[in-house]
Amino acid sequence: MKLCTILRNGEERLGVLVGDHILDVAASGISGAPSDMLAYLRGGESARTRVDEALAWFASADASAREACSVAAADATFASPVPHPTSMRDGYAFRQHVEAARRNRGVEMIPEFDEIPIFYFTNHQAVFGPGDIHVQPLHCQQLDFELECAIVIGKQGRNITASEADSYIAGLMVMNDWSARVLQMQEMKLNLGPAKGKDFATSLGPWLVTLDELAEVTTSTAVGNHYDLGMKCVINGQDVSVGNVKDMSWTFAQIIERASYGVTLYPGDVIGSGTCGTGCFLELNGSKVYDPAWWLKPGDVVTCSIDRLGDLVNTIVLDA
Repeated sequence: MKLCTILRNGEERLGVLVGDHILDVAASGISGAPSDMLAYLRGGESARTRVDEALAWFASADASAREACSVAAADATFASPVPHPTSMRDGYAFRQHVEAARRNRGVEMIPEFDEIPIFYFTNHQAVFGPGDIHVQPLHCQQLDFELECAIVIGKQGRNITASEADSYIAGLMVMNDWSARVLQMQEMKLNLGPAKGKDFATSLGPWLVTLDELAEVTTSTAVGNHYDLGMKCVINGQDVSVGNVKDMSWTFAQIIERASYGVTLYPGDVIGSGTCGTGCFLELNGSKVYDPAWWLKPGDVVTCSIDRLGDLVNTIVLDA
């Protein structure tokens, strides 16, 4: 399924893409159908059954009933698929990105990269879907995109092993980890962070795609699934970045194993892959791909895309 969160009558509603329309699941009238994404994730097998029942009803309903509980996808207003994550971690799983970033800073590749799948916590209260991204003047000092893939935890677990971790994943989605590089570089000198360089916005969407839709591009291993999904970023119509989710040096399953060690993961927790190789201006500018350096500015349209997961389109808006 392609799950989403749409805004209808001022409310965030759980939706499912059906053809060129989005079914408002709870509006189907199916008893117990979840009305929002967290209710779906927390509801487990029961919630998934109710969604299946809603889809079956929708397929056989008459035109007027279908119209009352759906909206054309082209006309929908999307929020993040998970608009209120219970937490948000971001990984550092692409070797190409890590090597290039360190090389551009004049430092050797760090051996610990191959020892642990590292991550940091970011602001789960500043999550956005497609649409405008509002920034402050200081954010525009070397404002950057970061092309990533993210997973959502679908069931509670603790001390999860990599061999079982993929069963805890509710789905995958596109992620853009916006970064204010001047703020970030200043605070990282204090060896605590990143914080203000990252906490103003993370974009997710447009869909949360369940793993059954990715079976054809999934390779299972003892340490978790690899997903052959092309990644791309286009800015103002110009191709900027290309990558593939399968190039992650650490699988999502391994990241889950590390994240859940001695800690409980909950439905609605979001975990990002980290930036793919060539997936940000910090890397591209440092490698002299763009000279003079290219940074984002107000009015720029940034499209982060992943095969089968969709296009996440955002426009930078400067607040006065």
